[in-house]
Formats: sequence, structure tokens, C-alpha cells
Amino acid sequence: MPSQADHWAHDHIFLGAQHERNERRTWFVVGLTLVMMVGEIAAGSLFGSMALLADGWHMGTHAAALGIAGLAYLFARRHARNPSFSFGTGKFGELAAFSSALILLIIAVQVAYESAVRLFNPEPIAYGEAIAVAVLGLLVNLVSAWLLAGEHQHHHHGHHDHEGHHHDDHGDHDDHHHDHHHHGHHDNNLRAAYLHVLADAATSLLAIGALLIGMYLGWSWADAAVGLIGSVVIASWAYGLIRDAGAVLLDVNGDRRLEATIRARLEAGGDRVTDLHLWQVGPGHRAVVVSIVSHSPLAPAMYKQRLRDLHGLSHVTVEVEHGLHA
Repeated sequence: MPSQADHWAHDHIFLGAQHERNERRTWFVVGLTLVMMVGEIAAGSLFGSMALLADGWHMGTHAAALGIAGLAYLFARRHARNPSFSFGTGKFGELAAFSSALILLIIAVQVAYESAVRLFNPEPIAYGEAIAVAVLGLLVNLVSAWLLAGEHQHHHHGHHDHEGHHHDDHGDHDDHHHDHHHHGHHDNNLRAAYLHVLADAATSLLAIGALLIGMYLGWSWADAAVGLIGSVVIASWAYGLIRDAGAVLLDVNGDRRLEATIRARLEAGGDRVTDLHLWQVGPGHRAVVVSIVSHSPLAPAMYKQRLRDLHGLSHVTVEVEHGLHA
């Protein structure tokens, strides 16, 4: 028979609302990329095409990065109830996104280097074959981008409440509240996978334009010049992903408006918020720890009730101390 303590027990599952959907689609894109990679390498070896071989191994790099995203989803889901993770596995996707962003940055540097070398030392280009490879790569990446897009269109909200408090002789009250509001906010792991295929699609599109210019106008330098432009675009995407995923990994408070709202609601009636920590624990999930000092302290559940309708607060801890004089 469950004890009273069991009633207050709870899980710390802070996965994104579309976690399983995003995981399935990511693995599908990994498979599609691998098939494209094997096909290009096989065709390149059979027909002696360096363009096909080069693009095939390039696709392999993206397949590895996409595989990191898929493994992150798998690990986070399988260990979601593992008590070893104090605040769940919701941020594991951020770690994968940060790693993928570094890979994107390396790809940008590689593209820039190869483009610079070719700009000063142009090589003969088999335009027809290169355009065919670029078009095929573009189509595959457009399909992949379509599969990975659109998670913001799905929203689901659920509520699981666990209340508890402790009152000692010094007037300390601790209250823990868990509302699992599922949002499609900023799944950086999916965003990383999306940026990989988008970067490849953009590179293919730019390459097609440059190759057509070179083929019809004889401007062989256009291919290398466009490569340099593409590397800058990819590097900027990588930087944005590193910045955003890194902020979550370092528990940076990225929602000052929510923090201000929490303070305003808790400081009603003369109470004072003396300490407040707000951070993201998973896509669409935030945790907050608040210390309140009051000359007429209320029960912790009363303070919690003031935050009840704030979506995205999945883990709330309130500590109340008697010590403020009017």
C-alpha cells in the first residue's frame, strides 16, 4: 500500500512536447542521408567521378552530425526517469546541439579553405556532372528540411501537481511544484539537425548558380567565390546555435520577462523576493527557485498558487522566511 511519502514522489521528465516525433523524423533523415552518401560514393567509384566521391563523403559528415541528434533523442528518452539526473535529461539535446554546431563550424572553415585555394588555383570543372550532383543533393536536403521543420505548430499542455511543505522553528517553508506544460519552444537539437540539412541545401543551391554562371559565361572563379559566401553563412548559423545551446547548458536565464512576472506576483502584499534562479531544464520547461522574506509569511502553497497559470514553469521551489519588519 502506498505511503504518504509516495504521494509526493514525482518524476523529473522535461522532454519536449514533440520529442518522439522529432526523434523518428531525425532517424529517417539520417537514413536518407546515408543512402544518398552510399549511392554517391558507389557511383563515383564506378564512373571515376571525383565530384560524386567528394559530395558523398561530405554527406557522410552531415550523417554523423545528424546521428548525434538522433542518439541524443534516444538517450534522453530512455533515461528520462533515471534518478541520477537531478533535473532529468531534457538538456541532453542542448549538448548534442552544441556538438553539432561545432561540426557545422568546422565544415564552414573547410569550405572556406577549399574555396580560397580554388580561387587562386582554379581547376577544370566538369560542369554537367557537378550540376547534376548539386541538384540531386539539393532535392535530398529539401526533403530532409521539410521532415525536420514545423515542430512549432504542435502544442500540448498537461498538468501534474505535487505539493509539499516543511515548517521548522525558524519559519522556513519549502514547497515544490511540478507543472509539466509541454511547448514546442526551441528544441535546439532539432534545430541543429535542421541547420545541417539547410546548410547543405544552401550550399547546393549556391553551387548550382555558380556552376551555371561558369558554364555559360566562362567565369570559373564564380564557384570558389560562392563557396566563400556560403562558408560565411554556415559559420553565422553555427555561431547562433553555439550561443543558444551554450546558454542553456550554462543555466543562463534567457527569459527576463518571465522573471519580472514571477517577482511581481510574489512580492504582492509587501513580501520580498531575496533570491530567484530561473533556468531551462528542457525544451519548453523552466525551473525556478525562489526565496521570500516576509513579516507575515503565508503557506508555501499560497505563493505557488500565484504562479499557477505561468506556462512553462515545470519545477517550482519556494522558500519562505520570517524576518521582514514593516
